[in-house]
Amino acid sequence: MGPLLVFPDLPIEVARALKDSGRDFQTVDGASAERHLRPDEGWIAAVLSAGPSLDRVVGFAKDLRTDLPDIPVLCVVAESEVERLAGHADVFSDFCVAPLREHEFFFRLERLVRSSEDAVGDDDALIVYGPLMINPVTYQAVLDGDPLDLTYMEYELLKYFAQRPGRVCTREVLLGQVWGYEYYGGARTVDVHVRRLRAKLGEPHAGLIGTVRSVGYRFGKSQWG
Repeated sequence: MGPLLVFPDLPIEVARALKDSGRDFQTVDGASAERHLRPDEGWIAAVLSAGPSLDRVVGFAKDLRTDLPDIPVLCVVAESEVERLAGHADVFSDFCVAPLREHEFFFRLERLVRSSEDAVGDDDALIVYGPLMINPVTYQAVLDGDPLDLTYMEYELLKYFAQRPGRVCTREVLLGQVWGYEYYGGARTVDVHVRRLRAKLGEPHAGLIGTVRSVGYRFGKSQWG
């Protein structure tokens, strides 16, 4: 597995988040990124910090697209510069607004790294739906950049929903697929967990799990689908 390419020197908060992610990374200068590679390794992704000079970072990102078109590029940018960054969407795969929410940064980075590694099965793929991100490997769920405090079954239920946006799920199907057919709890168990899950999603997002009268539940909002 190759290292992350970092350009230029990162703010302390970004460096700390990268260290916490457990990923190997290497800072490069403005010259060609190819000459910084260690033998038999390729860059897995790039993290660029716009800092005081967005133009310099955009220029470097364009060079990356020319020299190494397959690596995903994440840009950390000040909120005041987001509008300018939007004009260069062709050279950036994703961006995070500084000051960082470390959990959001971690999930966005992992999504890019996984797409670059292209070696993880569908069951382990990061699930992203609107502001919701679920990591099946770490059993973490993040909403609007903040981690959700879920029980194991709440997490499994939310993951099942998020993998099937727009699909109606009956209580019987949910019992069988999430709890297992050996579970004899009954439909009320599903209703109780959905109610608790909505409460933890919070009022702005509780509507992500809609009720289909006399049938079951449907996950998702059309504007995010």
